[in-house]
Amino acid sequence: MNCMGNDQVRTVNLIKSARVGYTKMLLGVVGYFIEHKSRNSLLFQPTDSAAEDFMKSHVEATIRNVPCLKDLSPWLGRKHRDNTLTLKRFSSGVGFWCLGGAAAKNYREKSVDVVCYDELSSFEPDVEKEGSPTLLGDKRIEGSVWPKSIRGSTPKIKGTCQIEKAANESAHFMRFYVPCPHCGEAQYLKFGDESTPFGLKWEKDSPESVFYLCEHHGCVIHQSELDQSNGRWICENTGMWTRDGLMFFSARGDEIPPPRSITFHIWTAYSPFTTWIQIVYDWLDALKDPNGLKTFVNTTLGETWEEAVGEKLDHQVLMDKVVRYTAAVPARVVYLTAGIDSQRNRFEMYVWGWAPGEEAFLVDKIIIMGRPDEEETLLRVDAAINKKYCHADGTEMTISRVCWDTGGIDGEIVYQRSKNTVFSGCCR
Repeated sequence: MNCMGNDQVRTVNLIKSARVGYTKMLLGVVGYFIEHKSRNSLLFQPTDSAAEDFMKSHVEATIRNVPCLKDLSPWLGRKHRDNTLTLKRFSSGVGFWCLGGAAAKNYREKSVDVVCYDELSSFEPDVEKEGSPTLLGDKRIEGSVWPKSIRGSTPKIKGTCQIEKAANESAHFMRFYVPCPHCGEAQYLKFGDESTPFGLKWEKDSPESVFYLCEHHGCVIHQSELDQSNGRWICENTGMWTRDGLMFFSARGDEIPPPRSITFHIWTAYSPFTTWIQIVYDWLDALKDPNGLKTFVNTTLGETWEEAVGEKLDHQVLMDKVVRYTAAVPARVVYLTAGIDSQRNRFEMYVWGWAPGEEAFLVDKIIIMGRPDEEETLLRVDAAINKKYCHADGTEMTISRVCWDTGGIDGEIVYQRSKNTVFSGCCR
C-alpha cells in the first residue's frame, strides 16, 4: 500500500492469488487519496454491473465506517446528485468514479489523478476495438501533476492475460522474501512439487502435517514460526529491494530513487486469512476436477495457466519409450560436456554425452542448492564438475568441456572460478 501511495511511483502492478486483501488495499489507498491528498480517482471494474456492486457493497460501506470520509459526505444515506452508483463527490470537491471497463465511452472525458483497475485479467484485451484497457484508462491521468495507475488481478491464461501483459511492461518484478526462522536465509515461498527439495510438504493422506521445507538448508518451517515482519521485497530482475515501498535500495544496499513502474507478486501462502493446511486441501481437491488445476494455479498460486498445446499422450505410452542405459554413460558416447545454469539460490548442472552424428544423451542432472557467492557452494560445484562417470565398456569418463552461465548472479564469480578451478575446460 505504501508503494501505491508513493508519488514517485507512477505505475503499480499486483499479480495476486485470492484471499490476500487486494480489495481492502484499493479501498484504503483510494480513501487516502480522497481525504489526505484531495485527488480525483477513477476505479474500473470489468463490467458496469460489477462496478455498481462494488460501489454499493464496498465503497459506500467504507465511507460509512471511516469517520474522516464520512465527514466529507454530507449526502450519505440520501439521494443526491453527488451520491450515485457511478460517482461520489465529496464536500472537498474531490470526485471518485467507479465504472465498468467493457465500454469505450467510460474511458472518455474524465481527467483524474489516480486510475485503478480491479481484476484486470477479466477485462477485454481490446475495448470495443479502441485499444487495451490500461492504455485507454491511463490517458485519463496524463494531465495530472502526480499521475498514478494501480492494476491488480488474479492471473488467467498465459500469453493473453492482461495483468501478465502489464507486469511484463515493468522492469521490476518483486517477490517477498522472508528469513528462515532456523538458518536465517531469505527466500520467497514456493508451492513446490514432489521433485523439488523445497516448498510445502506433508505426509501422505495428512494435510494437517504440512510444513515448509527451506530451500537453503532443508529446515522444517511451520506456519506459526514464519515471521513476515522481517521480510523484504526483492526484484528478481535487478536485485533492487524495499521493505516498506517508500525507500528503495540497489542489490549492493545503496539507497536509490523509487522506480517509475513496479510489479509485485503475492500468493496465498503469505495470506493471514487462510492456512497452509487449507492450501493442501485445495490442491487435493483440484486434482479431482478436470479444471481444478487451472483454478488452483490462478487463484491459489497467483500464476498464469498455460494451456496444453497439441495432442496429449498417455503417460504409459511415454514410459514405454524410455531407453534404460546399462551404465551411467551409454556405449555410443565418446565425449562429455556440461552446462551450468546460475540462479540466485542454486546452480543446476546438466551433463550430456555425445556420440557420432551429434547424437546426445542426458547423462546426469545435478542441483546444487546454496548462495552462489559462498565457497562451500562453489566447492560442491567443483566436485560436480570433476565427477567421474562409468562408461558401458567399464572405463571412467570425466567432463571435457563446461559452459557456465553468468546471468542471474555476479558474473565475476564465474570468471574467477573458471580461472582458479582445477578443471580447465570452462567457457562462459
